[in-house]
Amino acid sequence: MSTASFTKEEIEIIKKLNTPSKIQDFLNSLDMNFEENGDTCMSPRMVLKGKKAHCIEGALLATSILRFHGHKPLIMDFEANKNDFDHVIALFKKDGFWGAIGKTNHAVLRYREPIYKSPRELAMSFFHEYFENKNGKKTLRKYSKPINLKIFDKYNWETSDEEIWFIPEYLTRIKHYSMLNKKQIRNLRPAEEIEIKAGKLVEFDEGKC
Repeated sequence: MSTASFTKEEIEIIKKLNTPSKIQDFLNSLDMNFEENGDTCMSPRMVLKGKKAHCIEGALLATSILRFHGHKPLIMDFEANKNDFDHVIALFKKDGFWGAIGKTNHAVLRYREPIYKSPRELAMSFFHEYFENKNGKKTLRKYSKPINLKIFDKYNWETSDEEIWFIPEYLTRIKHYSMLNKKQIRNLRPAEEIEIKAGKLVEFDEGKC
């Protein structure tokens, strides 16, 4: 269980989110953080206050809530090629299998049922839908091992009233594992037109949250 000093009001929210599915529903209910006033990396407390998040902020909040309910505080980082954005998810295990929770504005890259035998197997489940909407080129290249955020407890990452940039900065330094080799990259087939059309579906219109 987390040792973070959440307020009574925050704990009342967190207590109700006692399954990964409920946590995913809660993330979906938050507005998308489009960073209108500049880049942010809000702590879980700041997200609860502001009621909005982008992908890493949502993953960190999900991880903190999972931890409160007895899970290890684990995230996984994805690296895309230079033409696309990276992504971060919260990880959890149930009955020995891996699942994931994610915050995104798009129709995919979201929840994963706890059915995957390994972190790599879970990571590969994100590959097919990870593509550029302008041309359908698949862009996901690497993933990290599960990162236990307990290493940041001394920095008060869960309930800090200041942004927690030390976590994304750490993600840029750690080892990531390739999903495919150069030959496989050359032979990738672009997503089809109907997939690209579906990929343009968003939950929130930018600036209208």
